[in-house]
Amino acid sequence: MIRKGLIERFYEAASIQRWNDHVRPVEMTELDKQAHKMVIAYVVAKFEETERASQIDWIKLIEGGIFEFLQRVILTDIKPPVFHKLMAIKGKELNEWVLKQLHEDIKGLGGDFSSNFEKYLFDNSYARLEKRILRAAHYLATNWEFKIIYNISPFIYGIEKTKEEIENQIEDHYDLIGVQKISLGKKSYGFIDLCGQLRFQQRWAQSPRIPKTSVLGHMLIVAMFSYLCSIEIGACGKRRHNNFFAALFHDLPEVLTRDIVSPVKGSVEGLKAIIKEYEKTQVEERLFPLLPSSWHAEVRYFTEDEFSNKISREGKIVTGISCDEINSRYNSDAFSPLDGEMLKACDEFAAFIEASLSIKHGIRSHHLSEGKRELYEKYRNSEIAGISFGQLFDYYMED
Repeated sequence: MIRKGLIERFYEAASIQRWNDHVRPVEMTELDKQAHKMVIAYVVAKFEETERASQIDWIKLIEGGIFEFLQRVILTDIKPPVFHKLMAIKGKELNEWVLKQLHEDIKGLGGDFSSNFEKYLFDNSYARLEKRILRAAHYLATNWEFKIIYNISPFIYGIEKTKEEIENQIEDHYDLIGVQKISLGKKSYGFIDLCGQLRFQQRWAQSPRIPKTSVLGHMLIVAMFSYLCSIEIGACGKRRHNNFFAALFHDLPEVLTRDIVSPVKGSVEGLKAIIKEYEKTQVEERLFPLLPSSWHAEVRYFTEDEFSNKISREGKIVTGISCDEINSRYNSDAFSPLDGEMLKACDEFAAFIEASLSIKHGIRSHHLSEGKRELYEKYRNSEIAGISFGQLFDYYMED
């Protein structure tokens, strides 16, 4: 079962400020950086897979992203040069300390999560290509942030050295074709730039809240929740992959439409369907041209009817499959299953926690209180795909 301590670790990243010794036009948090990094990692890995025929272990890539996220949360906001110096000298000891801090939070998770975490940190031969892709994505996400800062304050002492260090690290990963394409600043860069703009869209925009979370950060939280739920129910590899990336991209259309809150969508009969159709058109016209055509089918599978259970059978997408059917009949890579209903529950669980944490911190509003109450009533006795969401929601009604 997913523990409350691990859930709260995820949200700690929303309070870790990045570049807090530089002039920043907007807040930049570790949660947003890690979310952007995973979007970029998907792009870089897809290029390696489709244009180089590289064998990507997507589960190692996803888990590696989660492991690095948790490592960064534990080690908090250490400046990159200091962090890399410490890791070079005392990396083993620091990683042992990280695992010790997380021991209770990750104990008992399915899918060999704990042992894979240990291998990822200590076995240099484990996930070599996936680690390299994640490292490249890390520097590309850092560079995206840095460009904003550099344009505001190019006069700051030492900023040219920082610029050079980041560019050198990116150049060291030029053997990855995705890094080359993104560095051109054309279509692929346009996609990750649009995704990055979701950092600027705040969740619960009508209400003050602590910690603030962006749409992009929320997407990563939902993706990590959906992955942990997937390993708890013994999901096959493709199902875990689909659930993670469908969750990571589930709010992608909002970069083109902005966040339209649920009460507005439901205020007029038929409005929700109109908004959905408009989002679909915008994605087709503005997002898909930025991605290779060979990726379109997979990204559509992630983003269209994202909260519907689905499988692929004989080349056709079949929706309306029950959770029990996926568990009993279609839990196989051959069917490419996706647990849309579970993703929806993870999405609303994330919204519930966002409201709960703010109320716990003393920032309360009508929107937060009502949202928390309504979501709890919806899920209080709910079990979806074998996951007791009622138990997860109970964690925060006790606060």
